[in-house]
Parts: sequence; structure tokens; C-alpha cells
Amino acid sequence: MKQVVLPELGEGIETATIAAWNVKKGDLVKKEDDIVELVTDKASFSVSAGFDGRVIELQFQEGEEVAIGETLAVIDEENKKGFL
Repeated sequence: MKQVVLPELGEGIETATIAAWNVKKGDLVKKEDDIVELVTDKASFSVSAGFDGRVIELQFQEGEEVAIGETLAVIDEENKKGFL
């Protein structure tokens, strides 16, 4: 299992708010898929899955604030059934 963490977003940005999830638990994703939209007081950002696999956990709900380095989602690389 791999963790998708909130990356550094820019100088002086320590947190971001989950604006919208583009996936739900159980969805298959490819590493380049944008899985979540984030907003800060300075800009909005998308975070990609980073791995091919199945989403097994979303750690936060829309509207919640997340600190840089925290886990956003967990992806199971072993559970890729259904990929074309």
C-alpha cells in the first residue's frame, strides 16, 4: 500500500483545504489521475495519485484542513484488477 501525501505547495503555505475529491473508496486510479482538489488562501492545486492501483482509504473529508506532509489517501498497488 502506498500513501498519497500533501506535498509542498509553495513558500509560506503550511496547510490546504480539501475542496473536492475526484475519487471515492474503491475507485481504480492511474498514477497521473488527479484525485483531489485543494485550496489555500493563495491558490488552488490538484494532487495526482502518484501510483496505479485502487483507492482503499480517503483520510479527510471535503472542507477539512490538511497540513503539508499529511496522508491524503491510501492506494493499494496490489489490487489493480479492472485496469485496461
